[in-house]
Amino acid sequence: MKPLIAALDVETDIEALRLVQRLKSQVDLFKIGPVLFLKYGGSLLSQMRELGAEIFLDMKFHDIPSVVAKAIERAGEWGVYSATIHTAGGAGMMKEAASVAKRPKLWGVTVLTSLDQNDLKQIGVSRTVKDQVEGLATLARDSGLDGVISSVQEASLIKKACGKKFQVVTPGIRLAKADDDQKRVQTPKEAMENGADFFVIGRPVTEAKDPIATVKAIYNSLGRN
Repeated sequence: MKPLIAALDVETDIEALRLVQRLKSQVDLFKIGPVLFLKYGGSLLSQMRELGAEIFLDMKFHDIPSVVAKAIERAGEWGVYSATIHTAGGAGMMKEAASVAKRPKLWGVTVLTSLDQNDLKQIGVSRTVKDQVEGLATLARDSGLDGVISSVQEASLIKKACGKKFQVVTPGIRLAKADDDQKRVQTPKEAMENGADFFVIGRPVTEAKDPIATVKAIYNSLGRN
């Protein structure tokens, strides 16, 4: 599977499906977040699957173990490739989600890329960002998850701590410096060099004048055609 995940950061199902149709020859995995899912629900997922797209359902579930497990069961029924849960929900929650039969791949959210050291301190976390990410990633691995979400800056640390087979997905990827709500960002090349298995790109692709040319340029920067 290709490493680029296209985040469908658009407002309507028409826009999302149009992007899937245009990019599916270049992109294997498309991310659907709460904005689109809460508006269109499983209907959009079904239409995407009909187009041959694999889906990364990024809802970041965080609740009591039984509720999260039921949510993951539903995600599996929709045929999504992967889904996210918050590692901060604890080992019990992650283990119950991981025990669901016919589930999608589970990627645990460690520390959001919109947060930095100061933000962690405000919510009572005394560990450094890197220590917090490593600790949560290790807990996720031990709880049966398939991988975690982290910034590029922690990707190599996670691979070293959790092993090469444990997947690392890096959001907050940009082609250049951007003025937005992300704080810990890097480029696709840096993501792959640091051991990421997948990297997520949204606006730089979805808002490009030529999304296909943009994706091809990203692959060229990685030495891939």
